[in-house]
Amino acid sequence: MGEPATITRRRHRAPRRRASFVGVLGEILITLGIVALLYVAWQMWIGDWIIGAEKHKEASALSQSWMTASPTASDAASPSPSPTDTAAPVETVVPVQTQPDHGTPFGVMFIPRFGPAWQFTIAAGTSRTDILDQGEIGHYADTAMPGDVGNTVYAAHRWTSGAPFDPIDQLVIGDAIVIQTPDGWYTYRFRTLEYVQDTQVEVLLPVPQQVGVAANGRYLTLTSCAPKLNMLERIIAYAVFDSFTPTAAGPPASLAAPTVGASS
Repeated sequence: MGEPATITRRRHRAPRRRASFVGVLGEILITLGIVALLYVAWQMWIGDWIIGAEKHKEASALSQSWMTASPTASDAASPSPSPTDTAAPVETVVPVQTQPDHGTPFGVMFIPRFGPAWQFTIAAGTSRTDILDQGEIGHYADTAMPGDVGNTVYAAHRWTSGAPFDPIDQLVIGDAIVIQTPDGWYTYRFRTLEYVQDTQVEVLLPVPQQVGVAANGRYLTLTSCAPKLNMLERIIAYAVFDSFTPTAAGPPASLAAPTVGASS
């Protein structure tokens, strides 16, 4: 007699493979690697894009609130006698804010080279958790305020938290770096980049890198990490003061997008 069909099927069934420790470990490592790659992608691209877009909106709202609260140029103008040939030119007074309390937003930075939407809020201080990690640009305490004689110095991330200074290495000589406050717009012009160690605090001096030299001009310095994931070095962008435009006069021409590759 033949064997029952059920017994025959059991004999022809392939043996089940046992999962080895090495195989399970390999699958776990592959899964962890994929998760790590997704996390890096989120931190360096997707997350930065989302946070950056939100920070642009916040800075734009702050900028618009200052312009809305200010009288128009025509309303602010007062009658004055016509100038004569002997009249001395009136020098524009550059207003300077007092140092705000730590964490206080006091300005908005625009860099047209980085695109028409690029704008970030400036807050007093450079601590990580409450300023830089919140996607804001930090102002170094005890450095000059915008428009003041001396060196006004700022820091921001190049990756994570919206990465405000990610494109800092794309600046071209003559590019405008504009800071808006309730008083108006302070335009600085980019001059040069420098790479330094994180211990070279001389970049914060009234005249950058000039120990013991009194300031006789208005300077602006931007600081960030270089390369992006290296906390031991800094990329430094230097600029010099160009002009001040009162709020009542409307946005300055320096906010216009620069010609690609142009320099001055």
